[in-house]
Amino acid sequence: MSEPILLSVVIPVFNEVATIQIILNQVRATKIKGLEIIVVDDGSSDGTITILKKALQKNHIQHVILHKKNQGKGAALRSGILKTKGQIILIQDADLEYDPREYQRLIQPIIEGRADVVFGSRFVGSEPHRAVFFWHSIANHFLTQFSNIFNNLNLTDMETGYKAFRADVLKKIQITENGFGIEPELTAKVAALKVRIFEVGISYYGRTYQEGKKIGLKDAFRAIWVILKWGIGLKLPFLLH
Repeated sequence: MSEPILLSVVIPVFNEVATIQIILNQVRATKIKGLEIIVVDDGSSDGTITILKKALQKNHIQHVILHKKNQGKGAALRSGILKTKGQIILIQDADLEYDPREYQRLIQPIIEGRADVVFGSRFVGSEPHRAVFFWHSIANHFLTQFSNIFNNLNLTDMETGYKAFRADVLKKIQITENGFGIEPELTAKVAALKVRIFEVGISYYGRTYQEGKKIGLKDAFRAIWVILKWGIGLKLPFLLH
């Protein structure tokens, strides 16, 4: 009998030829028993797809999904989640900002039956954090608190790229955001489900724009809209129609 899949890691990718092989190596090096790796290429044009096809041939990853054109992180996750077979689903960016060696920390509260969703917070704990953009930090704190008001949570890092879910919880959620608005949407929708949400401290190796960082000011404004839309709409659903 084949080993049951404990953890499905979904990796959305867009033009990450410099980092994709490194992150795949790091994920495989976690040696978690029952690991499934699903990569969704969101319209890359820089050679990323060639690396992914080779990794698939070598059975280093289980699934590669190709989007013909760039649609955004949310769209990539929507495609990837449909392929998952694990009991736990974890989202992993391909840009080396988050460290796969911390998977066990993220999924342990779920394995122990204490949590349904775990957010990896860049703003708590004593792990290493690269000093990058002051205004990004201010925006993250503002968006997190704005989200907390509408969702009645006390998160420290709503925008984190490290989120782990019990698979049955995540699959109840209909993702509608195509871009980076996925983070506040997921937060609002898990809050509405009244599930147990935990936070654990993680390290963070942030990139500069010269190094390939993609999120920007327009994404912050989109996040505000998404927080308002779902923070109010899930409580007053007639407003969504």
